[in-house]
Amino acid sequence: MIALLLFLVPLIGGLLTFLPNKSGMARSLALGSALLSLAGVIAGLTLFKQPLYWEFDAEWLQTLGSRFSLKGDAMGMLMSLLTSIGVLLAVLGSWNNDVQGSNRFYGLLLWMQAGMMVVFLASDALLFYFGWELALIPAYFLCSIWGGEKRIAVTFKFFIYTFVGSVLMLIGLIYLQSLTPNHSFQMQAFRNLEIPESKQVWLFWLFFLAFAIKVPVFPFHTWQPDTYEQSPTTVTMLLSGVMVKMGLVAMIRWMLPILGIGVFIWSDVVICLSVIGILYASLIAIRQDDLKRLIAYSSIAHMGLTVAALFSLSGFSNNSNVVLQYHQVGFQGILLQLFSHGINILGMWLLADRIERRFGTRKLSELGGLARTAPTFTIFFLLIAFANIALPLTNAFPGEFLQFNALFHAQSPYRFVFLVLAGLGVILSAIYTLNMVRRIFFGETNQATENGLRLSTAECLALSLVVGLILVFGVYPQAVLDFTNDFSREYVKAIDITRFLAK
Repeated sequence: MIALLLFLVPLIGGLLTFLPNKSGMARSLALGSALLSLAGVIAGLTLFKQPLYWEFDAEWLQTLGSRFSLKGDAMGMLMSLLTSIGVLLAVLGSWNNDVQGSNRFYGLLLWMQAGMMVVFLASDALLFYFGWELALIPAYFLCSIWGGEKRIAVTFKFFIYTFVGSVLMLIGLIYLQSLTPNHSFQMQAFRNLEIPESKQVWLFWLFFLAFAIKVPVFPFHTWQPDTYEQSPTTVTMLLSGVMVKMGLVAMIRWMLPILGIGVFIWSDVVICLSVIGILYASLIAIRQDDLKRLIAYSSIAHMGLTVAALFSLSGFSNNSNVVLQYHQVGFQGILLQLFSHGINILGMWLLADRIERRFGTRKLSELGGLARTAPTFTIFFLLIAFANIALPLTNAFPGEFLQFNALFHAQSPYRFVFLVLAGLGVILSAIYTLNMVRRIFFGETNQATENGLRLSTAECLALSLVVGLILVFGVYPQAVLDFTNDFSREYVKAIDITRFLAK
């Protein structure tokens, strides 16, 4: 029932915020819903972590072979935790903002959360698609109504990209459903299919394009920097910190265990695109003067490494315990990095929003000297920025290290080339991050920055939560690794290429 509650709480909370209410009531309702969702996830991870409490199944669209089926495996639980934290941080970060039409704004925000919860927990393909669209549609309205000056053109581009991806995915899902013996959309029915190689070769691209656009993977990324720049920062936090994980989770759940041969055939192409994206996005980030665009391109680079690591798990194992162990550890690193990147990028957007609201600019060239005039803010910024580049003892370091370990053990003749080029991304990320820190916090102050920057209580709480998670999982990542151990072991067996060849 916990999985159902994680969907119903933001859905009902969003509906309540749409009702006429006094000024500030919508914000309080959103905060209450976010806290209740987080409490539900924490209770589910501690007191009610047995599968029984995380499963819900009921009749839904029986004539189409679809059921309202939710199941919280380790990945779904971890992503539910990230989603709940992300919404809470987004509400706290906007607490002092004067949002016109706040009831509609926070209502749509909560419906985004409801859709993302369904995506992360659905074990029925049609329900998964329903959640995918439920998360995207509120995002369109939030960006187009409350965004910047170029919001209409940017949102239209965002719509076209995601709409094309959604149509391709829906075609693929309907085709797979037609292949099942009982015409079912259930995940297990899809995984039991014996799909010929000739069909997997083209089916792969129907799903990959849809999911690659959402991540985004180079060259399907061009919608992202503009959308992140023009969207309200509160919305950008969820787009970047949580929603991009939908694409990766979809690859993990709906591609690799179903289209194993197709994944194996195209894995080198995908890794190549991902590595190009790492270098391309990092080089552009170095040249950026706009803080929001710099963060956007850094996110593309980090997600590129995760996609490369994921597709490096495809290969021959012949049930070799050694290979399966390497794949399991690499996959655990991917899950850890999904959570860690989400936390870190949420923190970066909080910091960027505070700078823009205080100084009225996002240009690095118009800032400087904040280390002297805003020491508390500087400490928060440095800790989160260094976590974003995977400094040791921060949460991103163990996940990134394990992802490189997965690339190193990839069953590909080009693995060393991929490894070296992806490793250059680490150096480049240090360059653009250190340059950003230097231009914002050091040097001489100017008329805008000489009076410093003070954080509100809500902002201090939000940033303290981010820093706390960074340090806890940086020092003790074993908690996540232990939690995902059983799930990861079963998963790498499910995507073992020899299993597909045996069919």
